[in-house]
Amino acid sequence: MSREARRKLDEMLRELRLPGVASCHAEAASRAEKEGWAFERFLHHVLDVELEQRRQKRLERVVKASRLPVGKTMATLNQELLPVKVRRQLPTLIEGGFVDRGENLLAFGLPGRGKTHLVCALGAELIQHGYTVHFTPAFALVQRLLLARQTYGLEKELRRLDAFDALIIDDIGYIQQDRDETEVLFTLLAERYERRTVILTSNLVFSQWDRIFKDPMTTAAAIDRIIHHCVILELNGSSFRAEAAKGRMAQAAESTTA
Repeated sequence: MSREARRKLDEMLRELRLPGVASCHAEAASRAEKEGWAFERFLHHVLDVELEQRRQKRLERVVKASRLPVGKTMATLNQELLPVKVRRQLPTLIEGGFVDRGENLLAFGLPGRGKTHLVCALGAELIQHGYTVHFTPAFALVQRLLLARQTYGLEKELRRLDAFDALIIDDIGYIQQDRDETEVLFTLLAERYERRTVILTSNLVFSQWDRIFKDPMTTAAAIDRIIHHCVILELNGSSFRAEAAKGRMAQAAESTTA
């Protein structure tokens, strides 16, 4: 192929928005000629490269938009410290069927039990299965919604969050007890009810949720919307942080006696 013909071909591929084909067609054509590929094999090869590049770019965009904390993955999660029942539930949860059904997930447990790590690791796995996920601490989400309401953009912000298949709200028990804050949080939960998945972590059991939603009716309504279609994970095992501290102390002791 002449230099001019190749230039025109590259221009057409850019216009058609096929950067993967543009990046590999010359090398693929040379290989096809040497190995005697049929045209269909050549076409399959360059389109496969294009699709793989698109999948990778989409994955990068989804991971960036998720705002998941770096390092909190299944590979770094010490599953031996999780209750047996939770460990048994994980393979099914990773498949994402509960997200398809718009069900919620709630991880209960005292501080240090690995709630945040668990839901973030699950979120990362869901992304690998093709779902979109967004992580946010509860206090940051509430402030974000309050600001949107003050600037008359709450509906727009709710639509933006609605684009995510699963919304991870971390530490719901730590938001302030201000009525405006609980109102915007309740609005979000009501908007996603039976349509989009909410994944929550909390160190407060339901009987203590009146600390979050001051009004008894609002508290009852919020709990009802969360648990109507919900998977509940109770993390009542040992503290991950305490076990990690013991491990560090043991290593320090070994290095001292060595």
